Amino acid sequence: MAEAGVCPPAYGRGMETRKATVADVHELATAMPDVVCDATAGGRPVFQVHRRSFVFFRGPRKDAVDEVSGERLEDVVMVVVPTAEDKQAILQSGPPWFTTPHFDGYNAVLVRESHLGLLTRAELEEVICDAWLAKAPKRLARAWLDEHRPG
Repeated sequence: MAEAGVCPPAYGRGMETRKATVADVHELATAMPDVVCDATAGGRPVFQVHRRSFVFFRGPRKDAVDEVSGERLEDVVMVVVPTAEDKQAILQSGPPWFTTPHFDGYNAVLVRESHLGLLTRAELEEVICDAWLAKAPKRLARAWLDEHRPG
């Protein structure tokens, strides 16, 4: 796969420091080449490149619960990361990123839709780009990087 953390900052536009939104997740994921947005059985979006999921909106599950109420979280988004080291670095950066034991051994991090505003759009863009690169076919990833690297 492509090297981790190689996405040029703000590949689509100038650096955006405004708060990230759910709409940004959709816009950024679909801006990448060969992406299809499918839906799970619950109707939640799943973004895939060549049938490989890189971002998806999870339904309520017993592994992700509200710390106060104990109720299952209904607004969790899973984002693939390139490596276990990237996962640890993102998690160590603190909120809004988190994980659950269900994702032990899997290169992905979680974020609540309601907490996306703790990120800038540019930060979200970099994570989604890296997620796409982690799942895209090598040739497609290389071509995209060649086109978007600052030169």
